[in-house]
Amino acid sequence: MSGESREVVLELRDLEVAFKVKGGGTFKAVKGVNFCIYKGETFGLVGESGSGKTSIGRAIVRINDASSGSILYKGRRIDGRIPKELDLEVVRKIQMIFQDPMASLNERAKVDYIVSEGLYNIGVKRSEEERRELVAKALLEVGLLPEFASRFPHEFSGGQRQRIGIARALIMEPELIVADEPISALDVSIRAQVLNLLSSIQKAKGLTYLFIAHDLSVVRFITDRIAVISKGRIVELAETEELFRHPLHPYTRALISAIPQPDPLAERRKVVKVYDPACHDYSVEGPAWSDVGGGHFVLANSKELEAYREGLAAGRL
Repeated sequence: MSGESREVVLELRDLEVAFKVKGGGTFKAVKGVNFCIYKGETFGLVGESGSGKTSIGRAIVRINDASSGSILYKGRRIDGRIPKELDLEVVRKIQMIFQDPMASLNERAKVDYIVSEGLYNIGVKRSEEERRELVAKALLEVGLLPEFASRFPHEFSGGQRQRIGIARALIMEPELIVADEPISALDVSIRAQVLNLLSSIQKAKGLTYLFIAHDLSVVRFITDRIAVISKGRIVELAETEELFRHPLHPYTRALISAIPQPDPLAERRKVVKVYDPACHDYSVEGPAWSDVGGGHFVLANSKELEAYREGLAAGRL
C-alpha cells in the first residue's frame, strides 16, 4: 500500500526541542525533525545515546515542550497550548512505555493503582468493580495474573515490571504507543518475550508504535520503517529492509557495521566503521532532506545525493 493512501496518525513538522542550560542560553536536543507515522505500523527511531530520540518521544506525549515546529495527531496540532478536550484525548490515545521499568513505577503504590492511574487522571467516573475488571483484563493481556494487582513493584522481576508498564498504557485503550527503549534495561533472555508481547498486542488491537532504540538488530526485528537520528537531526529514513540492504548515510553505515554477529568467525572478520562528521563538505552547499526513490530519504547536499544515486544504480551501496 502506498504511503499516500495510508492514514497518517502522527506527523512531525520541523520539530525542535531546546533546553535551558546553566549560565544562560539553550541547548537544541532536536533540530528540524520531519517524519510521519502511519496507522498500524511500527516506526523505529534509532540513534546513539544523546542523539535526541527520547526528547522526541517525550515531546509527542507532551512531557517536553516543543520550542518550534509542530506535532500533529490525526491532522490536529497537539504541541503547545491546546483545548482541554483535545488534551484529554491525547492523554487517552497516546501512551508511553518508559525505558526503566523500576524508575517509572511508583514504589509506594500497589500494581492496582499504578495500572489504573491513567483512568483516575482523565476523570471518567467508573465503579470500583468496573475499574478492577479493567485492571485484571490489562494484566491478563500482558501475561500477568489479576491477583498481582495487590502487590508492590519491588516484588516483581524487571520483565514483569515492564509488563506492568505496558498494562498501564493498554488500559487507556490507546491508538499510538511511544515505546522508549522498552527492553534495554532487561536481561537478554527476557527481551524476546517483551518484543513478542508488544507484537502480539499490536496485531490484536491494531496499535501503532513509535519504537525508540539504539540497538539496530532489535529494531530490524520489530519495525516497518526506520529513521536514523544523529545529534538531533534525522539523517536517513527508509523501510526497514531497504535501510539494511542499502544504507546511504555514513552514520547509518557505521551503526549497522557495529551490530554484533552471532557467528564468532564473522564477528572476528567484521570491520566496524567509525563515523566522522568531517567526511561531509558543507562549506559550499549545506545538506537538505532528499528522496533518492521509493520513500528512501537521506540528509545530503546535491553532490552527496548524486554519489548515493550512482552507488545504488551500480550496486555499490
